[in-house]
Amino acid sequence: MTIISWNINGIRAITQKDFFDDISKMDPDMLCLQETKAQDSEVEKALAKLSNYHHFYNSANRKGYSGVAVLTKKEPISVTYDMGVAEHDDEGRVICAEFDGFYVVNVYVPNSGQKLERLDYRQQWDIDFRNYLKNLEKTKPVILCGDLNVAHRAIDLKNDKSNYNKTAGYTQIEIDGMDNLLNEGFVDTYRHFHPDTVAYTYWSYRFKARERNTGWRIDYFIVSEALLSKIEKVAILSEYYGSDHCPIQLKLTL
Repeated sequence: MTIISWNINGIRAITQKDFFDDISKMDPDMLCLQETKAQDSEVEKALAKLSNYHHFYNSANRKGYSGVAVLTKKEPISVTYDMGVAEHDDEGRVICAEFDGFYVVNVYVPNSGQKLERLDYRQQWDIDFRNYLKNLEKTKPVILCGDLNVAHRAIDLKNDKSNYNKTAGYTQIEIDGMDNLLNEGFVDTYRHFHPDTVAYTYWSYRFKARERNTGWRIDYFIVSEALLSKIEKVAILSEYYGSDHCPIQLKLTL
């Protein structure tokens, strides 16, 4: 099974580019998209060409904001939306698809904001989301994918010292949130298989950041330890454009 996760930064914008050709080349069994920035009906219309997939969407109440989608060739046993916490459940950030041997959770984690104005909210989100994942794991192992909006270690962003505790995605509170998740028995698959590789998944549109490879690794596949032996490959597909993020890939044996 091949899963692709991609923050597309707007479904309407990316589908005007090479998106469908790119998906055809990658040919995932499952496609998890973040930041669709559209309502369910608009996402459905934009993705109608991908007719060989089952489609599931979760949009924010606020138009043009957030939003996630899951497309899967194999029909899930069940699909659930959000994490059941009222404070978090109107921004269209979580879809969970259940399969025989595991859950796949597609997430777009809240950004802490330019002036870190949402950092307190983000800290609570991390706690509640970790509890949500651990509750799922009581039933089956979990594959978590998406834009987690945190660079976990200095290797995961170009300019670590100048961003530390000043920039959303690299504050100690967010780093602690990731540490707490991994300490609960979840594994950052890319770092597990590529412990010393410098690779990024996001580059600002400003300052020719992608040309200069001034980036951040904030998109992840994180799995329950029980699934590690089934993973064949995890990759960052930086050759694909169309968004300020690139897709990431996980291949596993069922």
